[in-house]
Amino acid sequence: MLALIEKSKSIIITGHSLGGPAASLCTLWLLSYLQSVISPLQVLCITFGSPLLGNGSLSRAILRERWGGNFCHVVSNHDIMPRLLFVPLASLNSQLHLLLQYWQLSMTSPELGQLVFQLRNEDKAELFRFVLVHLEALAQGGEETMRSLFWPLGNYLFCSQEGAICVDNAVSVTKMMHLMLLTGSPNNCIEDHLKYGDYVDKVSSQFLYHRSFLQPGLPASSYEAGVALALQSSGIDIQESVAIPAKDCLETARRMGRTPNLKSAKLAVSLSKYVPFRAEIEWYKASCDDSEEEMGYYDCFKLRTSKRESRVNLNRIRLANFWNDVINMLDSNQLPHDFHRRHKWVNTAQFYKLLVEPLDIAEYYKSGTHRVKGHYLKHGRERRYEIFDRWWRQKESNIVSTGQEDNKIRSKFASLTQDSCFWAKVEEAREWLDNVRSESDIRELALLWKNIEGFETYARGLIESKEVSKDVLAKNSSYTLWVKKYIALKSQVVQYFPPQFTSFANGEIVP
Repeated sequence: MLALIEKSKSIIITGHSLGGPAASLCTLWLLSYLQSVISPLQVLCITFGSPLLGNGSLSRAILRERWGGNFCHVVSNHDIMPRLLFVPLASLNSQLHLLLQYWQLSMTSPELGQLVFQLRNEDKAELFRFVLVHLEALAQGGEETMRSLFWPLGNYLFCSQEGAICVDNAVSVTKMMHLMLLTGSPNNCIEDHLKYGDYVDKVSSQFLYHRSFLQPGLPASSYEAGVALALQSSGIDIQESVAIPAKDCLETARRMGRTPNLKSAKLAVSLSKYVPFRAEIEWYKASCDDSEEEMGYYDCFKLRTSKRESRVNLNRIRLANFWNDVINMLDSNQLPHDFHRRHKWVNTAQFYKLLVEPLDIAEYYKSGTHRVKGHYLKHGRERRYEIFDRWWRQKESNIVSTGQEDNKIRSKFASLTQDSCFWAKVEEAREWLDNVRSESDIRELALLWKNIEGFETYARGLIESKEVSKDVLAKNSSYTLWVKKYIALKSQVVQYFPPQFTSFANGEIVP
């Protein structure tokens, strides 16, 4: 798999019958791995007639990670296999054993499968009724009843001889499984499991043709026409008794499918109301950069020397509340599954992070929280910033993979320091310098100086590549004062421990 990842731009994992859960588990592992290495590789899992994999907890976890769109489960309208795990299997052991044996032999040796299959028509009918009864109870019992059992995850493509419909709402998936099975029979619910090749060919050919409405009476609107065509594609005749509940189910699924996009649109309107708060912070930064105090906006905000900082702090809190609400909506799957890939939101979140996180860091150290909880990077950073980091890295990874990266060298300093945690690292480096003065153990001193040198190299690299804002180099900024202390202390340490610290004896410090 790792070798395949290196040479591929996308991977499709498939599985039929019991191979479906194996394909889904393999996909989950691959998605987890790709997330850890920030890879742009696209992954899609397609299963055919697969039994359910997990319960509501697994489904919610997959939705939280925005992985639902990576799964497409193809289910024929009468296949009983995807529906089996909705019922208690203990009472079906004998029938299930024969059924699995028949399916396996039918796929490998069709003639042999027919010979050894010994499930009587009465047993088929009993199995069919048993599954229908439990599916009906689940469909009528509501979402809470369903979630305690196996639970659909991802997208479901229901196939029939008339076409296919895609449903991504788990409650609607369960109800459609019940309603579509109602139109089947004990025999075709078993044989349908072996016909996915035919269904794929049929659906693929139908994509080449325009669909027309075949039922009597024209729909009153395009919305109703869409629902009617979906009902037709499901293989349910409008004259059948299940047509009305099936239509209601499809309307609910469609309405719920539109809700995330509507909420995303409303969120964009809400964002526009918060733009003035962000603009005030931008103005504050610009005024601090040009101030005669020459401290930069991080130190100005940390010291709070005027009333304007109170206004900035209020805006900081307002923006934090807005973005926390966005994250909460994502966690509860109220927004589109690709929300975190939409450039507008990725870029807006990144700008917010670069502008406001330094103020969060300043507040953290001004209030002395670091003395109680520990330093900001490990103990104080808000989850929203970590999420926005992941969004941005994923975007950059996608740009690199498509060859669209911009390799231009900066000719002037950035408007905002490109590492939003820069000042948190400065605060830790200040503590390391203070500890050097009081530390007597040589091993601890060596470790402290290793950390200090690492920070100095990192900061110098940012400055040389102009990845910092000019406030970092302000005459009285925390970083500039740190450099002065570092230079003074370095000469003293070198006199006592020259063998350990020759690496910076002739180094050039860039303030």
